[in-house]
This record gives sequence, C-alpha cells and structure tokens, in this order.
Amino acid sequence: MGKSLLVVESPTKMKTLSKYLGKDFIIKATYGHIKDLPKSKLGVDVEEGFKPHFHILKGKSKVVDEIKKAGKDAERILIGSDPDREGEAIAFHVAEVIGKQDRIERVLFHEITKKGVLDAMNAPLKLDIAKYNAQKARRILDRLVGYKISPLLWERVSYGLSAGRVQSVALRLVCEREAEIESFVREEYWVVDAVLEPPSGERFTATLDRRAGEAIGRKNPEKLKITSQAEAEEIKRYITGKEFTVAKIEHKEKNISPQPAFITSRLQQEASRMLRMSPKRTMMLAQRLYEGVEIGAEGSVGLITYMRTDSVRVSMEAVSEARQFIKNGYPQPYLPEKPNFFRNRKSAQDAHEAIRPTSVLYTPDRVRPYLDKELFALYDLIWKRFVSSQMTQKRIETKTVDVAVGDHVFVARGNTVLFDGFTKIYEEVGEDEEAVASLPDVKKGQVLVHRDTVMEQRFTNPPPRYSEASLIRTLESKGIGRPSTYATIVSTVQERDYVTKEKGRLMPTPLGRTVNRLLSEFFPMVLDVGFTAKMEVRLDEIEDGKKDWIKSLEKFNSSFEGELSSAQERMKSLKKEEKETDIICDKCGKKMLLRWAKNGEYLVCSGKPECTNKKNVRTGPDGTIAIVESIAHGTCPACGGNLIEKRGRFGRFLACSNYPECKHTEAFSLGFACPMEGCQGKLVEKTSKKKKKFISCSEYPKCSFATNKEPTEGECPACGAPTLFSFRKTLYCLRKDCGWKSR
Repeated sequence: MGKSLLVVESPTKMKTLSKYLGKDFIIKATYGHIKDLPKSKLGVDVEEGFKPHFHILKGKSKVVDEIKKAGKDAERILIGSDPDREGEAIAFHVAEVIGKQDRIERVLFHEITKKGVLDAMNAPLKLDIAKYNAQKARRILDRLVGYKISPLLWERVSYGLSAGRVQSVALRLVCEREAEIESFVREEYWVVDAVLEPPSGERFTATLDRRAGEAIGRKNPEKLKITSQAEAEEIKRYITGKEFTVAKIEHKEKNISPQPAFITSRLQQEASRMLRMSPKRTMMLAQRLYEGVEIGAEGSVGLITYMRTDSVRVSMEAVSEARQFIKNGYPQPYLPEKPNFFRNRKSAQDAHEAIRPTSVLYTPDRVRPYLDKELFALYDLIWKRFVSSQMTQKRIETKTVDVAVGDHVFVARGNTVLFDGFTKIYEEVGEDEEAVASLPDVKKGQVLVHRDTVMEQRFTNPPPRYSEASLIRTLESKGIGRPSTYATIVSTVQERDYVTKEKGRLMPTPLGRTVNRLLSEFFPMVLDVGFTAKMEVRLDEIEDGKKDWIKSLEKFNSSFEGELSSAQERMKSLKKEEKETDIICDKCGKKMLLRWAKNGEYLVCSGKPECTNKKNVRTGPDGTIAIVESIAHGTCPACGGNLIEKRGRFGRFLACSNYPECKHTEAFSLGFACPMEGCQGKLVEKTSKKKKKFISCSEYPKCSFATNKEPTEGECPACGAPTLFSFRKTLYCLRKDCGWKSR
C-alpha cells in the first residue's frame, strides 16, 4: 500500500503529528493560506454572483507544487488545517490544487495530543462547504469595503489610507470615547473620613456616607454629597468633640464562584492585564502552545487545546483529570462534590472546547525548563485558570459598620476571607480593583475614640480610555468580531496610525479622527455598530447553512453602493481645503488659514509664500481652534535655539525651533535617568519600524537598555537604580537583574 498524505497549515504542527502518525504518512504544510484575492485589483466579479478570483499567492508556488506532487501517488489524502473558517478555506484551496476532491477527507485537530490526533484521524469528515461559504462571504465583504472606500480616501484625504469593515467600527468606538472624555465636565466633591479607635486599640477609617434619617425605610439611601471645602470644613467642626457610637453592624457571607476556562477574548484580556501582552502577541504564543513545544525526551507536545473559541465547554475527560489532580494535590475542602459546569453565551458557536491544557499533568513546574519566559507565563495563566475552574468557591464575610455622630453616619466596610477556595491557584482581578482590609471587632452601642478627621478633595472622572483588553471586551459585548479576529482588529487600527497607545491606553491620532469623521458622515451603515454585529450573526448563519451567502452579499452591496455613490459626489478634498480663521499672524498681521495634514490640523499664514509662519493647533469638540504653544525641552547643541516637541511618522521627537536654518533633531527625552549601573544616559522615547513604542537609553549603542514599561520617579532600595516602574499599583526596579518590588 502507498503512503497517505496529510496537509496541515503549520510546519511546527508537522513535527508533532509525525511523532503520532509514524512512517505511513507524508505530512506537508501550506504555511498559511495558499490562495487569496489579488492585491492589485478588486478580484470579485459582482455581476456574476460575487464570484471571487482567487490566485496562488506569491512565494507559494513551490509549496503548492510539492503538495500536488505528493497527492498524485497518495493512497489517502487528508487535510488537517485549523478547525475554523480560515482553516476550511485553506482546505478547499488545497483540494482545488490537488484535484480528486471526491477522495479528499477533512480532519479537525482540536488538540495536538496522541489521543486527540488519533481520534480525529479515525473520524474523518467531508469538506464543509457552508463554513467555506461563510469565509468567502467575509473575505468578499472586507474586500468590497476596503477596495472601494480606500481609493476615495487616497483621492480626498491622503495616499495610502485604508478602511476596513470591522476595524473602522473599532476606530469609531475609540474616537467616541475620546470625544466623551473631552466633553466631560469635572465636578468637585469632598470625602470626609474619620479615624476611629475602639477599646482594642486597632484603628480603622470610616467615611461620611449619609444623614442618619435617610437610612430609615430605604434599601439604598442616597449618599451625602459634599461639593466644596467650606462644606467639608463645616462638617469637620460639627463632628469635632461629639461622641462616635456604633449604630449598626452587618455581617454577610458571600460565595464567589470560579471563572470558566478561557475563551479567546478572555485570554487576550487577562494576558493584556496580567502579562502586558498585546492580543496579537498572545495569539502567536498560544498558537505555539497548541501546535507543539519540545518537552525534553517526550519530543514535541501540544500543550493547549485550540485557541480560537467562544465556548466554555470542556470535555468530561478533562474535567475528571482536573478533579483527580485537585483531589491528590489539595486538601479535601478544595474539591467540590460535583464538577463545575458553565453556561455558554447565546451567541457562542460551541464548535471547540474552551482553551485548556491538553493534560493538567503538564504542570507549570514540569514544563518551565522547556519554555521561554513569555511562553511559560501564558501557559501558566491557562493552566491555573482551568484547574481553578474545577475548585470550590471562595467564601468571604463582608462586614459593614455604621457609626453615628450627631445626625451624620460614617460607614466602614471590610472583608474577611473565610476560605480561599479556587483563589488558592488563580484569581481574576479587575484593572482598578483594590483589596479591602478586614475591620476590628466592635459592638453595637460601643463608643469609639475619634482620633482624626481627614478631608480630601476629589473630582469626578471621565470614562477611561480603552485599553486593548477593554476594547476587545466592548467589541465582544456588542457582537463585533469573532475569536479569530479580535487580535487583528486591535493591532490593525494601531498599525494604520489611526490609534496610538499611550501608557497602555488607546488614543485616536489626528489622522484616525479625520478618517472616522469622514466615514461616519458618508458611510453610516458601514460604521453602524448594530449593523456590523448583525453581519457577524449573518456570517454565523451562513456557516450553519441557514442563510445563502450570495443573497447576503447582494443585500449588503445594494445599500453600500448607494453610500459610496453619495460619498463620491459629496466628500470634499481635504488636500486642497483651506479655511480662513480670525486668528492673526504674529509675524505679518494677516489672517491665518486652517489646513489639514496626516499628523493633524495646523495654521499657515495667508501671506504665503512671503510669510512662512505656521502654528500647530488643537480643535475642540465645539470647533474652537486653540494654538498649541511649543514648550522648550532644552537647548539645541548645534545652534543654541530651543528644542521643541514635534510629531512625525515614528511618533514624538525633539527638533530645533530654528528649522529650516538648523535641522538638528533628537529622540524625545522622558526626563528619567537610565537605570543601568554606571550609565549617564537618559531614557528616551522611540518607535520601531513596526510602530511599536519603546523606551531606550540615549547612550545607545554604548548602553543597550530598552524596555516597554513606563518609568516612574524613585530609587530602588535594593540596588540603588535611579528609576523604577509601576504596574498594578506595585513598584518594580527597572534594572533587569535586580527583581525588587514594593510588595
């Protein structure tokens, strides 16, 4: 008998599979997609039922020839590309180049383990035409939007711009959040705390909450609002010298259940929060863990199940193994009587299990020697999350103490952990959550000693800018994107210079705001959040065989063509547009004109070319124009002029104010000393060719220090390094071989 051919996507997967399948199989890899629409043209025949013209990708001819040659003499032909829409498209394209489609079998590897592989090989399927149609529909939708809107943006705004169907909606969310922040009016309020001491001597702090009468008969009495320092001072005078009496003590026990094993979006969010990994990096590492990692004498082992899923379902075998592991390794109270099961959201596809270790016996300690730092950190997160999902609840006691003084009530709240349960292994902590300490024992009617009154001025805060994690959470909650696309959406808006990341938060660039404004005005359907979510549902229905992909595209295209036609007629060219303002040129006295550029709007004198005066500006939400004054950041070493902040395609930099006479530039200094011992350099901001921000030493290449962490003032008490960094309210030393942290 001849050998069988198995075609997979990744060469890494080939190595692991060959170990399980032996010499009877020839295994070839496609190295991703082998066919796609052409880059130089639309590649979709709209009039002929949206027929796509897929062609062999540049550089893939050799790969295709090898697969075709292997397929000629193969006894069996199986395609084991990834078990999602993109994988199904690859399977169909491989089948097309091999021919013999009636003989081709499809295998779905949900985990690259011996059992998972052999089970899949023993239960081959037919190619799934409905799943392939869903991928085709998505690809064509994206091509129609991208290849018809982008040329319009090139013509009217700037060459090289692009618009994506889902990415544009993500950009809209970021821009809308920025507009909310800019229009937010801060309100002043004051917090009045009393430092109290019971007979035990263990002091605690209670916060003024309400007036005494407001609690009667009301489940949630309205909190007392203190809007000025004068009011706070009046309250301080009122309570000084009065008796503080414990009016009420309330104890409540609360059970906190473990979270299910990760779905794709939750993994990306937690890796972003806990490990500071971008969603794109998280998925690259997860792919490696899924496809196989060399584990000593065992060879290549797939450590996790398939990493693109929105289902929390887990196999009973995996649950049983986890429960046995907990039973053997932890005291009896940590194992619940029955397994924990979790319910999927209505929109979940449930095609794949949740992301879990292929075996809990591959403990973090066991695999640590074989994984690099990042790979281990991600595996550790996945392993702990899954094992903790099968442990008992955490039990806490919440204690609330009401302290009356005159007609005011001060409230103190505390938590005591009665049993740590699943948090013995893993606990998900929100971005801004703080630990709540326990309170000392007090009794109702007890008089407390008033030691101090602390008044603090605060202001209401606008909604926070999105982090990559919170943007993914919002996209998911609104039904936009799918597990396979979240990372791409978030990375694409940054790669296009529409969004930039500042201190871990996403901000729209001037270019991003302009593109969003134009798309929102002229393509309201494409940028409508609800419409985009409905399209995702429609694609799911095509995959399930419930909707026709051609009719779905026809419905979209008829509306889209109407918007496109209107935009082509009405969208003005920003390249040529100049708006006269009332701002007077400080050099010649003529009026200034407002112009647009990729890096933002600016003013130019109407007396050009004789007067070359230019000003950077910031336009407010109400259309008001404010000149951005250049702040000196030191002296130019070339001519003695001022160094001022400027922005270019690679972010911020310092340039001489005497440009164009003096063309001196240098990296933007953050004002912190380099933490490396003996180095006299300063930390400067840089941007890589891939437009990722990082911080390095100004003495490079003499000093090779670089980090993506945000520095903060302070000296390390352990090694004396002059600069630290802060993460999750903990300080760390920036010197890599030190390891000091504040708690």
